Amino acid sequence: MRGDVSSRLPLGTINVIFAALGRTGSCPSRVLSVFQPPAEEHCQASKRARVDIPLILGFSDEDKVGTIQFHDDALVVMMRIGGYDVKKVMIGQGSAIDIMNPDLYKGLGLKPEDLAAYSSPRVSFEGRMVVPKGQIRLPVQTGMDVVEVDFIVVDVFSPYTAIMGRPWLHTLGAVSSTLHQKVKYPSRGQVLEIVGSQVAAR
Repeated sequence: MRGDVSSRLPLGTINVIFAALGRTGSCPSRVLSVFQPPAEEHCQASKRARVDIPLILGFSDEDKVGTIQFHDDALVVMMRIGGYDVKKVMIGQGSAIDIMNPDLYKGLGLKPEDLAAYSSPRVSFEGRMVVPKGQIRLPVQTGMDVVEVDFIVVDVFSPYTAIMGRPWLHTLGAVSSTLHQKVKYPSRGQVLEIVGSQVAAR
């Protein structure tokens, strides 16, 4: 289910914010804005689907071209969150939630009253138990795909503005590789990529 949003310009760009953040926090739930083809078109698409070869998401040595090897860099990308292009977003497949820090939250023009309650404590990068400030659902755009993500707002230090974890990856149907510095996901019958920035990761 895809929304025709790729032609919209971002509301702005949010650069690196050195403040708070934590582990990833979110539970994306569904893809927004569904394009409903006419019945006849849908019927033809269904027939084609029966013979289409399934997409395979994987990585090879060719995906390393353009990267600095050998490295241990995190996978850091720019993503459109809540209508803004946000830099320094880490893809963290080891995280069970999607998180943003309070400065990014403010930068998106959101107010404290927009937060929903979220009381389950999390563990910060320093190993401390932290009580999140709350949670908010925002659209995250990747190409023409928009996924709703439940971000947990956590006030702890992190070098990243946000962390996208397994909930977002699984909802998008994506796989990521820090070694190859890419995220790959299926979209409209093809495999698309999000390429990381090793400069931003350092």
